[in-house]
Amino acid sequence: MDFSSKLLENAVYEMSQLPGIGKRTALRLVLHLLKQPNERTAQLSNALVQLRDTVKFCSNCHNISDVAICELCASPKRNRSLVCVVEDIRDVMAIENTGQFNGLYHVLGGKISPMEGVGPQELYIDSLINKARKGEIKELIFALSSTMEGDTTNFYIYKQLEGLDIKTSTIARGISVGDELEYADEVTLGRSILNRIPFEGSLKT
Repeated sequence: MDFSSKLLENAVYEMSQLPGIGKRTALRLVLHLLKQPNERTAQLSNALVQLRDTVKFCSNCHNISDVAICELCASPKRNRSLVCVVEDIRDVMAIENTGQFNGLYHVLGGKISPMEGVGPQELYIDSLINKARKGEIKELIFALSSTMEGDTTNFYIYKQLEGLDIKTSTIARGISVGDELEYADEVTLGRSILNRIPFEGSLKT
């Protein structure tokens, strides 16, 4: 792809580094921004810089937040003894959109994947186990994607909980095996939360 401007080329290159954005899409977005008023581009730039510089992660659940404790963890209406384990914020948003869950979340920040060099130590698993050992959790719902990495992560955490008086369950397989949670429709995901099954039972299937 030949560019008449080095500035344009640099902008397209940086835009194309975003996931799912190829060079042609990046060029289309950059040209669109060039047509916008200066203040519109400035607002976008400022929003991204502010996000990167000031965004926080909830000290309790590791969800993205504007403050030290996110709104969900701070809400007195949530069932604090019920915790749903998810991969990232997109899964929190997907489950919240169902309106079927009133507990708290624990965001792992990924899944165990030896092929990608991601082990348990790279995830927020230790803090989850610590909360469990303090007796704060009565039921833990595994809501990771139905993939080999998701199942491996579920099983690893399950083994770490041995000896603790905690009920473990997993979302019902209304979610197709291999599917990412964020792409499930709200009705299916909501029913999967409500019809969750004991995790031990999922090991036998």
